[in-house]
Amino acid sequence: MEQDINNKIDNGLLNHNKKSLTSFKKFKDSRTAISLMAIFVLIIVFFGGMVIGLNRQINFEQDNLDNPKIGQVLNTDVLPEYLSKDVNFKIFWKVWDIVKGKYIDRDKITETQLFYGALKGTVAALSDPYSVFLPPEDTKKFDEELAGKFEGIGAEIGIKNDRLTIIAPLPESPAEKANLKPLDEVMAIDDLDTTGISLDEAVKLIRGEKGTQVTLSIRRKSEDTLLKIIITREEIKVISVRFNMKDENVAYLQITNFNSDTTSVFSEKVNELLTKSPKGIILDLRNNPGGYLNGAVDIAGYWVENGQLVVKEDFNNPELNQEYLSQGRAQLKNIPTVVLVNQGSASASEIVAGALQDYKLATIVGMQTFGKGSVQELEKLSDGSSIKLTIARWLTPDGRLIDKDGINPDIEIDLTKDDYNANRDPQLEKALEIIKNPKPE
Repeated sequence: MEQDINNKIDNGLLNHNKKSLTSFKKFKDSRTAISLMAIFVLIIVFFGGMVIGLNRQINFEQDNLDNPKIGQVLNTDVLPEYLSKDVNFKIFWKVWDIVKGKYIDRDKITETQLFYGALKGTVAALSDPYSVFLPPEDTKKFDEELAGKFEGIGAEIGIKNDRLTIIAPLPESPAEKANLKPLDEVMAIDDLDTTGISLDEAVKLIRGEKGTQVTLSIRRKSEDTLLKIIITREEIKVISVRFNMKDENVAYLQITNFNSDTTSVFSEKVNELLTKSPKGIILDLRNNPGGYLNGAVDIAGYWVENGQLVVKEDFNNPELNQEYLSQGRAQLKNIPTVVLVNQGSASASEIVAGALQDYKLATIVGMQTFGKGSVQELEKLSDGSSIKLTIARWLTPDGRLIDKDGINPDIEIDLTKDDYNANRDPQLEKALEIIKNPKPE
């Protein structure tokens, strides 16, 4: 009986085990099916998400513009607020990837070139010819120019009426020797059309190693046809201040640029001038394209008394407006002064002429100035590059806007082509006449 009971127990356990195994197989098959279904759903969701994400990335209008998570900016902990409103930064990286993946000569383009190109484009979008991003090498060249030494043709250029224009050739420069004139329009550089060219790109094309040549196609108002002017580049050393005495003890001071050394050199010339006890002073700012603001304020201070306004920076926000006051001793205030200006007088030279005109400390003779009255700030970046950005505009002490309007002379008199060819200078002659025969007050 004991054996029968054991057999029943064994058979029962066996039957139970068989049932358990059958249930386990059913459970396993069911779990496998569920797992497969889950994987299938995940695949659909994943690829569906990719499609939706790609569509959202490419189609800017489908983005939620109020979502502060739009786009990614590396190397920063805070996403700028404006990016959450109107910029999908993913588009930038998409373009970057397309260029790196598909451009035919992609192996010749480095990431640094793409990066600097993007920064240039950002500043170029401002459509301001005086705002520009400068890579490290261009920053170095710009610093050399302000220091008064570089290689090229020696001419200041700008954009006027949407055209690349000669502001002024520097004295004794290749540009002056080739007979370039203020307001000459540069239609082509080495047969490259300059329509729509940026100021930065034009400077690169015109500059070059000494001994090399550049051909400028010039449109001049007094000529019926384009002029082809071939100029051999030289090393340009800018002598910013010249001084000599004219007939009847009239002092002649010429400032060609407001460079880093202009204030110190001008101070030396003034000390020499004062030993002559001149009858009057002619300050020649013709063809002076400008330079450092501090230089202009310092020079004006030789006539404008300490504490008086020389020039004001006008920002969009009145609270940011800044006044630059004279800190000079006005050593030349009581000496009759005539300032010579022309179409090539720009920026810092317009600041000096405008201040002396407003305070009636000088008679302005010549032609309306260029009208470059915007303020550029040069900000150096950590990799040696820089950004030169227009941040404000100049106002004279009386509140006159210099930008585009320029400074109108008290006595308008031109220096024509015939005068130039005959070695005549009616503007200088008029200045001498005013000092030699002053009108009674």
